Amino acid sequence: MKKLILVLIPCLVIGLMSCNKNSSAGGNSSMSVYMTDGPGAYDKLYVDVKGIQVKSSTDASENDWISLPLARPGIYNLLDLKNGIDTLMGTLQLPSGHISQLRLILGLNNSVVINGVSYPLTTPSAQQSGLKLSINADLLAGIDYKIWIDFDAARSVVQTGNGSYILKPVIRTFTAAETGAIAGFVLPVNAMGWVYAIANVSDTLTSTPANQLTGAFLLRGIPSASYKVAFHATAGTYKDTVYNNITVTNGAVSNVGMVTLR
Repeated sequence: MKKLILVLIPCLVIGLMSCNKNSSAGGNSSMSVYMTDGPGAYDKLYVDVKGIQVKSSTDASENDWISLPLARPGIYNLLDLKNGIDTLMGTLQLPSGHISQLRLILGLNNSVVINGVSYPLTTPSAQQSGLKLSINADLLAGIDYKIWIDFDAARSVVQTGNGSYILKPVIRTFTAAETGAIAGFVLPVNAMGWVYAIANVSDTLTSTPANQLTGAFLLRGIPSASYKVAFHATAGTYKDTVYNNITVTNGAVSNVGMVTLR
């Protein structure tokens, strides 16, 4: 059987930031789940996807499962998703921190087409409550992640002695971080600082107010590139400050430290 594989993006942090989900001004990550497939010697392989859930803790209980809003619940032909093709199953905002498992919930309307003939795929009752896939990843606040559910079509269909077929999914998962983030502090807090990430000299990609109590800020979902970061006081007579050439790397938070407006 193919081993379950997880490609982890390292938790790279510059300066004061850490992987602790409470270390930034923002506490959420965005996670998108895709489905793809390896080739199999069938005409078609249909799977009935009823739900996908993410477990945000490591305990063995049935608590802490978060449901992914599916873009399209229903039947998918896995063989449409081979050779690098995938399909978006849904996107979820969830608290940053550790996720331990993904659960794929299948319905009963699964089938395989072989030489033009369609055969129902018997689904073991245990699978109907959800196939649990180990992922064990740490999601960093402000980072957008992608996770792929990769079926092995050739090994997921088992023929029985009486000529019928059983669906016993062989699946691997892998993940990648798609964006980075910029974090830091704007002081003094009574300046009520506002922070901008600027690309191509004058294009504001995103902006955010600093936290009014701590001055902390987190600019999220920023593609890997070099940016100008501008700090503007919305109160008082403080002068604007600009940091140039702040490099953002996918899967990392670039920390500019304490920025003091004068």
